[in-house]
Amino acid sequence: MILKGKVHKFGEDVNTDYIISGRYKFKSLNMKELSTHIFEDIRPGFFKEISQGDFIVAGENFGCGSSREQAPLVIKESGISAVLSKSFARIFFRNCINVGLLAIECSTEKIELSDVLEINLEEGIIKNLTRKKILKFKKLPGIMIQILKAGGLAPYLKKKKKFDV
Repeated sequence: MILKGKVHKFGEDVNTDYIISGRYKFKSLNMKELSTHIFEDIRPGFFKEISQGDFIVAGENFGCGSSREQAPLVIKESGISAVLSKSFARIFFRNCINVGLLAIECSTEKIELSDVLEINLEEGIIKNLTRKKILKFKKLPGIMIQILKAGGLAPYLKKKKKFDV
């Protein structure tokens, strides 16, 4: 699985209420509609900057705050194909995998806004095509890669009818 896209950079401690404000919690279950409000409180109009396949790159503790599944769903629905962060809130990380959004823990200091990256999930390699650098990350367990390739946990279980652990 190889992904290619442009970087959108964020800082430390990006909480789920920054990703999608709690005021939209009960307004709609339509993730396409909600995705137009992604990062609205800290970066108004951000959804207009996203191209299909782009990446979010952030510092420590991405996805902290409430454990609402809406946050990774809205990121995925907006067109973002992966989130790269130094660390994730654990439940946010699992929610990402469960909804089919790639979350990679890695060093992010040498990745800048608008860099173009190519991620090879199976090899654990990120190529920064803009800066001609290669970064490595700890490969995800095989079961997580299978879940991601299926589009999330529900599609994986629907297809497999069981876990292959």
